[in-house]
This record gives sequence, C-alpha cells and structure tokens, in this order.
Amino acid sequence: MDGGDNSLEVKFLGGAREVGRNAIAVKTSETQILLDYGVMLNHTPGFPMHIPPKEVDAIIATHSHLDHSGAIPIFHISEPKPVYGTNLNLELTTLLIKDFIHLSGYYLPFEYIELNSMIRSHINVGYREEVRVGDIKFELLNSGHLPGGASALVEAEGKRLLYTSDFNTIETRLLPKADQNYGDLDAVIIESTYADEDHTERRILEEKFIEETTEVVESGGTVLVPAFSVGRAQEIACVLAAHHFEYPVVIDGMAREASRILMKHLEFIRDPKLFMDAIHMVGWINDWRERKRVAKKPSVIIAPAGMLKGGPATYYIQIIGKKSRNAIFLVGYQVPGTPGRELMEKGRCVIDGKVRKIKAKIGFFDFSSHCGAKELKETIKMLRGKPIVFTIHGANGNCQKFAKWIREEAGLEAKAPNPGETFSI
Repeated sequence: MDGGDNSLEVKFLGGAREVGRNAIAVKTSETQILLDYGVMLNHTPGFPMHIPPKEVDAIIATHSHLDHSGAIPIFHISEPKPVYGTNLNLELTTLLIKDFIHLSGYYLPFEYIELNSMIRSHINVGYREEVRVGDIKFELLNSGHLPGGASALVEAEGKRLLYTSDFNTIETRLLPKADQNYGDLDAVIIESTYADEDHTERRILEEKFIEETTEVVESGGTVLVPAFSVGRAQEIACVLAAHHFEYPVVIDGMAREASRILMKHLEFIRDPKLFMDAIHMVGWINDWRERKRVAKKPSVIIAPAGMLKGGPATYYIQIIGKKSRNAIFLVGYQVPGTPGRELMEKGRCVIDGKVRKIKAKIGFFDFSSHCGAKELKETIKMLRGKPIVFTIHGANGNCQKFAKWIREEAGLEAKAPNPGETFSI
C-alpha cells in the first residue's frame, strides 16, 4: 500500500508470523521511530531486517525480554540514538543484555561498550507521559506483561496507532492488569501468541500448583521450578507467599539480581506488601556449597533458565531429576527445540551435551504473562474507531488465524503482515 504525504508508514522488520526479533518502524515524512528491536533466540541469535541507523530518530523499548530489546545496542555502534522506556525497564533490559553478551558475545555485532552507550542514551518515560520526537507524539501505557513493561500509543499525521507489545489484561500476584484506556484508534498492532489457546483460570491454576508442590515437599521431595529471571520467578514467589506456603523456598541465579532491582521500584508492583513478604520468605543461594546442600533438602527451588537452556536450573535438574520423589514444575512457555520443551514432551532432555532421563515428576503450570485467546478477542471487541488491525508475534499460523477471526467475527480490516511488508495508515 503506497501512501501520500499525510500517511503514517508502518514497516514490519521482525516478529511478523513468528515469535522473536520484534521490530516495527513507524515513519512520517519527517521522522522515523522504532517500536522495539529484538532478537530471535536460536543457537545463533537472529536479528530483525536491517534499517540504516542514520534513518532512525528514536527507539521505544517496551519491555526487557530479549525478543523485544536484545538488538537495540546495534544502534549505538556509531551514532547513539535516544531510547525511550520506563526507568525500571532500562535496569531489567541492562541485566538481560549483559547476560546475553556474556553467553553469546561471539555471535553479536555489539559489546558492552555499545550497551553502555545505550544506557547513557536512555530517556526515562513514566506511564501516560506525553513525549514528542520530531512530528511523532507517543505515550507509554502499563502493559501488565512484565515489570516496567509498556504498550505504546503513537500519534502522527492525524492518526492514532496502538502497539500492544506483549500484554496481559488479567491481574497477577505480581502485576496489575494492562491499562486499556486507548481512545479512538486508526490502527492496532497486536500480539497473537495465544490467539488459539485459553489460559487456565488463575485461581484454579494457583491452587493446583500449591497443592502439588505441598504434596511433593511433605513427602520429602524437592521441587525445582525453572523460571524466567525477570517476572516469572518473582510471580511464583508471590504465589507461594499469598498461599502462606510453610516450607523452605529459595531463589538462585539472575532471578536474585532481578528481584533486588524490583525492590527499588515497588511503584510498578501490584501489591508491594505481598512482594516484600515473598522476598523476605525466600532464601538467596549465593554459592556452590549452598546449591549442593539445598538440592537435597525438601524445599522449592526457583531458578533460571525458564526453558532449561542454561543457568543454575541445569545444575539442579541433574540432581533433582534422579529421584521419583522430587518434581520439576515448568511455569512458562517452552519454545520448540528447547530442553524444557523436550522435557515436557519426552520426559528427558539434553543438559551439558548429555541426554538426561528424568525420574522426577514433571508438571506444567501455565503462569503466562500474555493474554489468552479470550482476552485477545475481548480486546478486539472493545476497540474504538474501526481501526485496521495487524496481528504479529505468533507462531504456527496464529497471526493468520487471529486476523481471519477479526475480519469474520469483529468486522474489522485485519492483516497478518509478512516480514518486510510496509503499510500506509
């Protein structure tokens, strides 16, 4: 679609018909901004389509997950570009990108020096604070997905565009639900991660998790909860605290540092008292001696990585996985091809190059921080202004299926863009 001088041009550089490397360019005749610039976390990281840094005026970083933020330092190799986001998001993004460079540095076109330039170029933005970049105006809204995370409302050329980024309209123990006071819209870019799948009701999910965890620990077993360092680890700690879990709980790895960062930013937390109760309830693992000791005690161990692709969870599983009285409870989405997904499907996984047959009980609890199908459809039905809808961030045909549902059931124009496709609003 080609537009005239007064159109807002939107180009999908990544995240179209896939989950990963989210990046969208929004352009007027004068200004161009990027909505995220993430990576695809394969064996070697995949990047969005190239865009010359000199043509970019600013980057909006919606949240710290690497599939949205991991490639932003590319724009700091020569001439630094301003990066807009919440102050908490900057701290969490820095934590995750530092670890990313440490683990994957050989494959990356940037190093710590570019990350430091990104940090210096960051401009803190509060929720609902209006910001201008050239002739583009935008504000960030709480997305309910991750601490400090945001959706973006962009205004330019007389048009209003909503980029949901990853969002959640269900309140969790850790976070309030998304701010959905969007007003009239001309275009919406919405995630499709769970467009064909409903999540278990939160109350039922929590009760089942607590019941099964208690059962294992009371029988003398240890429960390993592989969890993402940012958000999920703290959510699980809050769930245990909210249900007055009586047995030892420990947190290990990068989840400790993420928790320390959140303690300084309680304004982003739904229930600061519950969060601090959870923090005081858990023990912090600081060295290998403690790690060895706790792995043999009846307790709950919350440790990254959430998909068992590294981190202390890979140490614990080798010990905890050997005994049938123990359990491994996965609490987040497991990408196909990861050890976590293999564990779910086959009861075994490859850790440190060796196939590990797991005797421990294996469970999956869908503590998702994304909208499920019901919430995505409700969001579409509440949109005002008859916007065109672009469905992104979905695998296995979810973007196409969701766009079809929007056209047929909501009566709105909807498209599942291909990578590199450009539209004029």
